[in-house]
Amino acid sequence: MISTSAFTCRTVRGLRNQRRRLRPRKDPRQETDDPTTSRRVAPDGSRLVRRFLVLRGFSCSEMEWCDCIEPQWHADELLKSSFFPYRWVLIQFGAFIVLCGSTHMLNLWTFTMYSRTVAMSTTVAKISTAVVSCATALMLVRIIPEMLSVKTRELFLKNKAEKLDREIGVLRAQEETERYVRMLTHEIRSTLDRHTILKTTFIELGRTLNLEECAFWMPSRNGLNLQLSHTLHHLMPLGSVVSTDLPVINQVLSSNGAIIIPHTSPLARTQPLTGRYVAPDVVAVRVPLLHLSNFQVNCWPELSVNGYAIMVLMLPSHSARKWHVNELELVEAVADQVAVALSHAAILEESMRACDLLLEQHVALDSACQEAETVINARDDFVTVMTHEMWNSMHATIALSSRLLETELTPEQRWMVETMLSCGNLLAAVINVVLDIAKPEGGSFELEIAAFELHTIFREVTNLIKPIAAVKNLSVSLTVAPDLPSCVIGDEKQLMQTVLDVAGNAVKFAKEGHVSITASVAKPDFSDLQIASDEHFYLCVQVT
Repeated sequence: MISTSAFTCRTVRGLRNQRRRLRPRKDPRQETDDPTTSRRVAPDGSRLVRRFLVLRGFSCSEMEWCDCIEPQWHADELLKSSFFPYRWVLIQFGAFIVLCGSTHMLNLWTFTMYSRTVAMSTTVAKISTAVVSCATALMLVRIIPEMLSVKTRELFLKNKAEKLDREIGVLRAQEETERYVRMLTHEIRSTLDRHTILKTTFIELGRTLNLEECAFWMPSRNGLNLQLSHTLHHLMPLGSVVSTDLPVINQVLSSNGAIIIPHTSPLARTQPLTGRYVAPDVVAVRVPLLHLSNFQVNCWPELSVNGYAIMVLMLPSHSARKWHVNELELVEAVADQVAVALSHAAILEESMRACDLLLEQHVALDSACQEAETVINARDDFVTVMTHEMWNSMHATIALSSRLLETELTPEQRWMVETMLSCGNLLAAVINVVLDIAKPEGGSFELEIAAFELHTIFREVTNLIKPIAAVKNLSVSLTVAPDLPSCVIGDEKQLMQTVLDVAGNAVKFAKEGHVSITASVAKPDFSDLQIASDEHFYLCVQVT
């Protein structure tokens, strides 16, 4: 009994020290001393269990009050376990023993002749012994249940201590798991290279959990196979391929946590080792590939957002060690951290590729801009030179033709000079349009809207092409419709240039015969064209 109570005291003291590390310390001013019993009293009024420990045969004077055990009995009931309530029992036992001895001593006088005094003394001693015996029996009727309840309370405290030990063990395991996860997370997050992340993870897991092998299986591009991409000790050949249709793989992919798989599974099949006599425990956990594009095995194939890889961990084969719950929780937490780290690494690589692509495009754009600037400068130089050269020639031709008209000429010569002057002016207008378009700010031209004689335009065009047609023995005729307006508003130069181009092409490509120019008002049937009105009309020019 004394050893059991001592165990209880040590357990309670150990729980008190452990609980102090997990819970805030109580204010010492909240604890008071009971001057009548020299015992410490909890703030809620409950007595401490020190008197109970004294009753069991020892004193735990160093024990202090703590709230690690909830009181199950009232404080007055705990007083029953003290020593002083049983002093009358000891007195009764002592009186009973003394009276029994006295009775036996008086009985010795009854072997011989004895007086009435001896008889009365013997009778009184026997009556007193009987009374004390009855009183002791009645007292024991009340004390025995209390003694049994003390044993019950001792067992309760022992069970409570064991329960607290288990809870503290769980808390310690959780704290240890969190510490390992923080340590592994720090190591994993120290780099953003995906291969370095996996290598660091395997090294830290192997050192923390004393693993024989770690393996990382990546899905293929089509998602039908898993290929081994990384290992810790290279006990499995890299590049091994397994089908995702296997039941064990489907079981791992459908599970949210780490599960134990057979050591004969294709995911854990290692090279044969000598001296192996215990089948190792193997755990597999899925790793979500949150954001991995262009993530290829040995080249990290492009994967969908919902893809999963599998991480396999194997305990040493030369021991009978098994996986514990806290170790499985550690593996699950590390798998989540690996998924996040791989996602960050993929995003960083995509950003770097985007930056490289933008840099290449920027360099190409700069090169194209330089080439375009060179071309523009060359064009400007060409336009400047051509403008100077052509305008000098055209101005000279127009000036000489104008001076020639001021001299005395025959009617035929005057007609030829006037035609030459008209062609020169028309050519000058064409050159102006071409040069305007060729300017850097060009690409378009504005119409010079003004009133002019429409019939005169056709007569001038006919006069301009007649000399060329005469050289080719072609006759030229002009037909103007009666309903064609004479005075119109528009760009005279552009219209004349267009009609001259059409008529000139007819003369140019005709070898013999006749060239006829017909001008009339057109009436188109197309619905997408603007309907002609009194202010607008469509001009139809036919050259045959």
